[in-house]
Amino acid sequence: MVEVVKVKSGNLYEEKESFSRIVAVDNWIHVSNTAGRNYVTRELSDDPVKQAEQSLKNIEGALKSVGATLADVVMSTVYIPYPEDAATVMAYIGERFKGIDPARTVLCSPLGIAALKVEIQVVAYRGAGSADIKHLNITLG
Repeated sequence: MVEVVKVKSGNLYEEKESFSRIVAVDNWIHVSNTAGRNYVTRELSDDPVKQAEQSLKNIEGALKSVGATLADVVMSTVYIPYPEDAATVMAYIGERFKGIDPARTVLCSPLGIAALKVEIQVVAYRGAGSADIKHLNITLG
């Protein structure tokens, strides 16, 4: 029997737009695009790196609710609407994911609210962070 867990975080848009913060299907965990807003205080920094920090803090809290951590992330997509912010945001993201090394897509495209400078979505597999990892280095071309 497949277990499906849908997690709501209290974000106003989750109800309004009918989505879950997390949908976990057995050990696969899909985390919706997550903004860098502090959902308790409703504060949103103007600084894109601070938004990235808060976004990952929000994602970590959501993953914890289903028994996973950032170390279990196997895929991330980072949305940065302003290309001039990409280098500093990705330097921060690179530090946070150092040693986890998920597959990644980075997009510079508009977000639903102009004040948002970063949104991140991830796919995790519960237990991936404690699995034996085989590293390969290849040449493409």
